[in-house]
Amino acid sequence: MIHYHGTPITPHSSLYRMAGKHFCVSYYRKDNDDWCMQNGQSVMWDNGAFSFYTKGEDPDWNGFYKWLEKRLGHPHWAVIPDVIDGSIDDNLALIRQFPFSKELGAVVWHMAEPIDHLKRLIDLGFGKVCFGSSGAFWEVGSESWETRCDKAFNALVQTYNSIPHIHMLRGLSMAGDRYPFASADSTNVATSFKGYGHTTAICPERMARRIDSVQCPIIWKERATQDDLFLPSDPLLFDAIPSCDKHEK
Repeated sequence: MIHYHGTPITPHSSLYRMAGKHFCVSYYRKDNDDWCMQNGQSVMWDNGAFSFYTKGEDPDWNGFYKWLEKRLGHPHWAVIPDVIDGSIDDNLALIRQFPFSKELGAVVWHMAEPIDHLKRLIDLGFGKVCFGSSGAFWEVGSESWETRCDKAFNALVQTYNSIPHIHMLRGLSMAGDRYPFASADSTNVATSFKGYGHTTAICPERMARRIDSVQCPIIWKERATQDDLFLPSDPLLFDAIPSCDKHEK
């Protein structure tokens, strides 16, 4: 599993200690972009859709593509623009607009979308697929989220010879759990290493090293699942429930 550590990380003296790590740099906060590309193993260029959505701001996708022009190439990759709480058609339109190689892009499957749509996204042939928590499955690691994730991986092993590269957005809290994520990201180090008066500040590299040592399995064995009789059968009918992942609480 590849662990992508979110930025910005301040002050720069702390960022320098993270040299050699994998980084997630958001288009919403580009502060550390060039440094991370020059000093990190690889960079996941996040489209920032989640931050724009929570802040009530509209993203400039043409600006995002311009930003990527000199930053996108192996081993670096980008999360293709998506619309949080948008329709499938909204997101497919953005996928079609992605101007770079499919190998360098990751499409987003919002977990409130049908699982059949997840398989359609995989069949588009992009390098990676991101799971994005949404709707009733907004809270990473919740009971409803786990049930949904079980069903998704069941469907993948039933359909494909091997599990595609699945990246879990805001999902490093799930490292060490049962899910075969190939990669995940989190802002845990950036937001927590200073302590903020509740705990003693620690070296960000030491904190990242502990996170990096926790891996996910590479094999998925089908699990029995049971639908919640109190939820509608179509997950797209669920209302969005804003929350944060375990690391960000």
